[in-house]
Amino acid sequence: MSDMNISGLSRSQGVFQGSIEKKDSGQGFDKVMQEAITTISQIQEEADRAVKELASGKDATQAIIAMEKADMSFQLMVEVRNKLLSAYEEIMRMQV
Repeated sequence: MSDMNISGLSRSQGVFQGSIEKKDSGQGFDKVMQEAITTISQIQEEADRAVKELASGKDATQAIIAMEKADMSFQLMVEVRNKLLSAYEEIMRMQV
C-alpha cells in the first residue's frame, strides 16, 4: 500500500512514529512510552496556545486544527493504554 498525504500531513508526523523508528536502536519500552507521552503533552500545549490566540482574535482555523490534533492524539494514547491493560489482565489470568 502506498502512503497518502492528506492536507499536508504525512505518515512521518504521527505521534508514535518517532518512537517506532527508534525501536531498532535497543531503546526500552518505557523510553518509547515516555517519548510518546511527551509528544502528546506538547500537542496539548500547542492546542492551548492556539485557543488563547483565538481568544485574542487570531485565526479560528488553526485553533480548530490544533484542538482536533490534540483530541486525536489523546484518544490514541487512551486506546494504547486500554490495549496494554487488556494484555496485562490476560497475562495475569494465565496459569503457571
